[in-house]
Amino acid sequence: MATRLFAAPSPHIHGGETTRRIMLDVILALMPALAVSAYVMGWRVLFITAVAVAGCVVFEYLISRFLLKRGSTIGDLSAIVTGLLLAFNLPVGIPWWIVLIGALIAIGVGKMTFGGLGCNPFNPALTGRIFLLIAYPVQMTDWTTHAPDALSGSTMLAEVKGSTYDAAGNIVLGNMNLTNVNFMDMFSGYMNGSMGEIAALALILGGLYLLWRRVISWHIPVAVLGTMAIFAVCVALSIGGGELCYQLPLFHILAGGALLGAIFMATDYSTSPMTHKGMLIYGVGIGLITMIIRLWGAYPEGMSFAIFIMNAATPLINKYCRPKRFGTGQTAKK
Repeated sequence: MATRLFAAPSPHIHGGETTRRIMLDVILALMPALAVSAYVMGWRVLFITAVAVAGCVVFEYLISRFLLKRGSTIGDLSAIVTGLLLAFNLPVGIPWWIVLIGALIAIGVGKMTFGGLGCNPFNPALTGRIFLLIAYPVQMTDWTTHAPDALSGSTMLAEVKGSTYDAAGNIVLGNMNLTNVNFMDMFSGYMNGSMGEIAALALILGGLYLLWRRVISWHIPVAVLGTMAIFAVCVALSIGGGELCYQLPLFHILAGGALLGAIFMATDYSTSPMTHKGMLIYGVGIGLITMIIRLWGAYPEGMSFAIFIMNAATPLINKYCRPKRFGTGQTAKK
């Protein structure tokens, strides 16, 4: 019996996972947060999400078909994930046409310009979000339109943004008195913010699902959130300590886009380091930059900018965190 020799590039052992299956897992993990957001903020959440997803899918199809002259890539579901994450980073009252502009930037500039899925150096949804924040700052920070009265007004991070220094040089939080904050409301989703900020419990459940499915590992989320918590404790100690040592870390983890960014956006395969050591360095960098921007920067939220900056540092992290060759003490080279 003749022996057939098949020559093929690596990998030679396949685990059965496909891009489509991974993206489907991410979509399923985001559904609880979408449901909570729709319940708290109303039907417009679904409308904005539908516009973002449809825009990303259509723009990716058109760019692939008519500009890049190649087959459609919308079947891998990555455009749907980009649309969902973009919607989760927007206020519910934002005009629909701005959402379409964000989708065009996310897909056209953040993804397809670099060659499509797996080639983009920056998270596409964050690219769209940051562009909109710079181009339309008023609409991107309007938390009142179409929101319930109880959730109208500035976000909790915006309240803390008014921090000043007292005569002794200590940080004094702005208009926010953390002793009056209901952390259970923040945990369950009853607070103001974008669609992906108000569903902490749902985001955690989605993250646990992704860990169970081994779509992500614990290294980046734990490094990001752990660094933010430690930084907040240090700030609390500089102010006076006491109950603030647990209130301030809990507040910064539950408020804003910390959970959404740490679990769903910082863990993007294309834009995050490949090794566990690199992931920890990457996560620590995101946590530090986020807290510095939140406390002393121009914007109340710093997660998007922190991930974007560390996306740019990922190639350098990969270069200095290469795994060692099997059976030798030498570092593997490309």
